[in-house]
Amino acid sequence: MSPRWQPKTLGLSGVTDCYQPVERKLQLTRRCLEVLAEFRNPVAVITKSHLVTRDLDVLSALARHDAAAVFLSVTSLDGDLCRVLEPRASQPHGRLAAIEAAARADVPVGVLIAPVIPGLNDHEIPAILAAAAKVGARFAGYVILRLPYAVAPLFEGWLTQHFPEKKDKVLGRIRDLRGGKINDARFGSRMSGEGVLAGTIKDFFELAKRKAGIQGRGPKLSTAAFRRPGETQALLFE
Repeated sequence: MSPRWQPKTLGLSGVTDCYQPVERKLQLTRRCLEVLAEFRNPVAVITKSHLVTRDLDVLSALARHDAAAVFLSVTSLDGDLCRVLEPRASQPHGRLAAIEAAARADVPVGVLIAPVIPGLNDHEIPAILAAAAKVGARFAGYVILRLPYAVAPLFEGWLTQHFPEKKDKVLGRIRDLRGGKINDARFGSRMSGEGVLAGTIKDFFELAKRKAGIQGRGPKLSTAAFRRPGETQALLFE
């Protein structure tokens, strides 16, 4: 309601999935979306959870004003890999079903392959894009694995436990993408990497995206319909 607020697109969310399992009970994300819908403030939702379909009524209301988009993050089509990589997230078939449901609700929806782990799931890029396009994904993007701070030793331990035979290969390719380091926090390269391998992954992704018939990285959301509820009525009595 503050007159200082200039409407802008909000992201739910770029660090932690906004549809944690406890969201079924607490409905914090839904209540945030309801506020955004009341103000017609645009929002882009990024999630690995089928639970986003619960809120398609709110998202479709925003979408009628070009003020909503949903990205389903699909890391792999291999259910066994997803169970050990993302144990509390929806299985691949659930994420694809969520894409299909959003498309049917006329909510702009796309697929985000995140993270791309070279040597582990990068070969699945074409299959993921084709599967997502088949159920209605209109745009796509990807993010190379990032390993900041304490995440790096956790990931190395995870590789040792689940994929010891691939550990050296995966870590070697990550260093190839990060200038010999395990992580690169620089703004321009942290999401996509740099060097020959980064270029190869980018070209591989773009070719697979064209073959799948997916255009662009996402819609441009609009703030044109933004409103402050009750503002007009208040002015009448001033």
